[in-house]
Amino acid sequence: MSDLSQKSRTQFNKLQKRLRHYVGDAIADYNMIEEGDKVMVCLSGGKDSYTLLDVLVNLQKTAPVNFELLAVNLDQKQPGFPEHVLPAYLESIGVPYHIIEKDTYSVVKRVIPEGQTTCGLCSRLRRGTLYGFAEANNITKIALGHHRDDILETFFLNIFYGGKLKAMPPKLLSDDKKNIIIRPLAYCREKDIARFAAFKDFPIIPCNLCGSQENLQRQAMKMMLKTWDKQFPGRLETIFTSLKNVAPSQLADSNLFDFISLQVNRESSSEPPSTPIWTPDLAILAQ
Repeated sequence: MSDLSQKSRTQFNKLQKRLRHYVGDAIADYNMIEEGDKVMVCLSGGKDSYTLLDVLVNLQKTAPVNFELLAVNLDQKQPGFPEHVLPAYLESIGVPYHIIEKDTYSVVKRVIPEGQTTCGLCSRLRRGTLYGFAEANNITKIALGHHRDDILETFFLNIFYGGKLKAMPPKLLSDDKKNIIIRPLAYCREKDIARFAAFKDFPIIPCNLCGSQENLQRQAMKMMLKTWDKQFPGRLETIFTSLKNVAPSQLADSNLFDFISLQVNRESSSEPPSTPIWTPDLAILAQ
C-alpha cells in the first residue's frame, strides 16, 4: 500500500469508501449487527472473506453500536493447505481468531466418487461445523463473505436448474433456529472486491487445494452475468433491485398469495357498473 502512486491511492480510497458504504447500508437495511453482538467472521483465505473482515474491522471503530469480532477458519486438512498463513495475517492486524481443525477432506473424498464435484458435501460439512462452533461459543451472528454476484448467480441457478425463485438472503435464520447468518457484502460487486483485495495484497489461499472440479453450472451463470454487465451496464443493479421489490400477487405461487379466495368487491366503487352495449357483432357471438 505504501508504494502506491497518488493516482492509485486516490482510486483505492474511493473504492474503500464505496465498499464501506455498501456494507454499512446492508447492515442498516437488514439490522444485521446489533448492540452487544459477537460476530463470527468466517475466513476462508479468499478475497471475499478477507475483504469482509477488513471492512468490518474498520466499521467497528465508528459504528453506532458496540460489537465483537472473531475471525474463524475451518482447517479441513486438505493436503497442501498453508496452515501458517491465516494465523500470521490475523496476528499482524490484531484481530482475535480461532482455527477449527476438522478433517472433513477425508470424509468428502471417501463419499464422493472420483471426478465428481465435492463442493456440495464439503459446503454442508463446513456449515455444520461452523454452526456448532457458533452455538457452543455464544456467537450471535455468523458473517459470510457472499457478495451481490454470488446472490445473483444463485438466483439464476435456482431458476434455470431448480425451478425455484430464490437466492441467498442478506440475513438468514438457520433451519434449526439456532443461528443467524448475515452477508454484509450483499450490495458489493465482485469486481470491486477483487480490486480491493489486489490493492491490499491479501495473502490469498486458493480454493483448488482439494482438487475439486469447478461447479460448471455456477461458472455458466457467472459468465452470463459478466456478459450482461459488459453489454448492458446497469442491468445487474436492476436485477438485484428486483429481489428487493417482489410482488407476490403478480407471480403464480398460491403459498405466497391467496389466489383461490379472490373475490370481486364493487361496494367501495362510487360509479355504477358499466352496461355493455348490444351490437350486431355481440349478437352473433351470443348465438
